Amino acid sequence: MSVPTSALSTRLSAGAFVQRVGGFSKVLREHRMLLLGLVVLLVVILAATFGPSLLPYGPLKTDPESRLQPPSLAHPMGTDNFGRDVLVRVLYGARLDLRISFLVAFSALIAGTLVGAFSGYYGGIVDDVVMRITDVMQAFPSFVLAMAITAMLGNTIPNVVLAIAFSYSPFFIRLTRGEVLSARELGYAEAARCVGNPEWRVLYLHVLPNCLTPALVQATLCLGWAILNASGLAFLGLGVRPPTPEGGVLVGEGTQFIISGEWWISVFPGAMIVLMAFAFNLIGDSLRDITAQEER
Repeated sequence: MSVPTSALSTRLSAGAFVQRVGGFSKVLREHRMLLLGLVVLLVVILAATFGPSLLPYGPLKTDPESRLQPPSLAHPMGTDNFGRDVLVRVLYGARLDLRISFLVAFSALIAGTLVGAFSGYYGGIVDDVVMRITDVMQAFPSFVLAMAITAMLGNTIPNVVLAIAFSYSPFFIRLTRGEVLSARELGYAEAARCVGNPEWRVLYLHVLPNCLTPALVQATLCLGWAILNASGLAFLGLGVRPPTPEGGVLVGEGTQFIISGEWWISVFPGAMIVLMAFAFNLIGDSLRDITAQEER
């Protein structure tokens, strides 16, 4: 009795899906820090996405009668000097920080890998120019470079994303360039040239896809760094501006009240920043260990 082709393909697809799920669960069992990071990140994302809609307060809604109240059942994280609910502002701030970090990592990944791949594949004067520019950029700490760019362009959210992504792009340029330098002479690249593919096609359709794994791991680590840098810029007055709820803004607003005892205004936003950066670093470090084991 013959099995219909469509039914056979469905069984194969289901089997492949089960196999992938089983492989992923095995990885999570072997790397508990990866599981912890994913759980923490998922909780933060769900809380930042759906949490504000479950609370009766708005991030900018003031209530002078409730100002500087300590944590309570009505306000689990207390209120600030304008009577605004700190919990709602922390959740909105986490949402904005996550959005900035993903935009930064995506922008730096795309720009850095494309430039690094082009430089490593073609070499020559192009490679020399790109590497010297990269050396100049890396001569400054990424946070200092982002500060200079935001001070020059203005502290709007798009400029903050541009500044931090620009300061991180050298990491991706160097990483991708090194991978492409070793991959451009391998057998599959030579075979692609032999069948008549132009050089740009060999680079971006054959070589680059096989060199992206280290860059993707780096992008995961970049997510945590981006949150810290965005919050640091906002804390110094060079990033997101008040009264927009953002982690660094909230910490900066609360520092003047720590001495008088209203610790909750800055402690809870700071804890959220640390929690998000901690989750991304756990995921990035675990992925780096996994890729290192696979290479061995």
